[in-house]
Amino acid sequence: MSVLDPWKDFPFVILDGGLASELEKKGFSLDKNVWSASVLAESPSAVSDVHGAYLKAGADIITTASYQATIPGLVKYGLSEEKAADVIFDSVRLARESIMIFMDSEDYDPFMPLPLVAASAGSYGAYLADGSEYRGDYRLTEKEYHDFHRRRVEIFIEAGADIIAFETVPSYEEACAIASLMEEFGDREYWISFTVKDSEHISCGRTFADCMRMLNGRSNLAAAGINCSAPSLFTPLLESSADITDKPFIVYPNSGEMYSPVDQKWYGESRPEQIGILAHEWYGLGARIIGGCCRTGPDDTAMLYAARKSMKLRS
Repeated sequence: MSVLDPWKDFPFVILDGGLASELEKKGFSLDKNVWSASVLAESPSAVSDVHGAYLKAGADIITTASYQATIPGLVKYGLSEEKAADVIFDSVRLARESIMIFMDSEDYDPFMPLPLVAASAGSYGAYLADGSEYRGDYRLTEKEYHDFHRRRVEIFIEAGADIIAFETVPSYEEACAIASLMEEFGDREYWISFTVKDSEHISCGRTFADCMRMLNGRSNLAAAGINCSAPSLFTPLLESSADITDKPFIVYPNSGEMYSPVDQKWYGESRPEQIGILAHEWYGLGARIIGGCCRTGPDDTAMLYAARKSMKLRS
């Protein structure tokens, strides 16, 4: 049984959108080394407010503010190891509390499934905080990848996360290591989503199809796909792999702008209307979790909610 089963009759599950960009709109300056985790540590109520806005807009899954929250990263930020672990734990607690507050509000539809908490685990490249998650040009051994990810996963599970979200993974080797690590945790469900460099390859240069082939058959992998990349790339990537995997796709693009790992800035034009239109296309190619990533917001979530509402329930 999967944590996604309550939505089996719906066309797709709605994932929330960008957290950091919403915090920046509220005036927060994010520390580039730990990103939104800096607000998590210092102003948790602001994180809760963003979670609440996404729930009100129609999100079924709330992602924790822990993307760059790692023990070594938070220690470099100035916290003790114990406090760093507490911050990671609290990311799950805050998301859960936000859901409970929402369920007590007039905006909650009691006929809908209970929203889920996805614990965000950024790649090793995200920890490096130098744009590596969009290049994938780092190399670790499998043991080193395991050691990097294991403790955070343990904390997420202790905190009661429903699913682990390994996000913005640019490296085939890191994805292999994550999949083997998660075998240690029995039936604990997770997803892996990759950053991509073009309509065929993930950031490190391996094909997206290779990644899907490698992940197919992993018993506790709930979904695999793409995030934080231009929405125009998603359709050909899904088409390249639809016939080689029995896993549902997860897709959550950025706003349409392109991130440059060289100078760590965004370029191009935001096209927020795309996500609601393309959701139909991605659903037809096997996407069962659809949301937004960097520079998307609750308005994009509302578009996805409207798009799903326009589709027929699956029988």
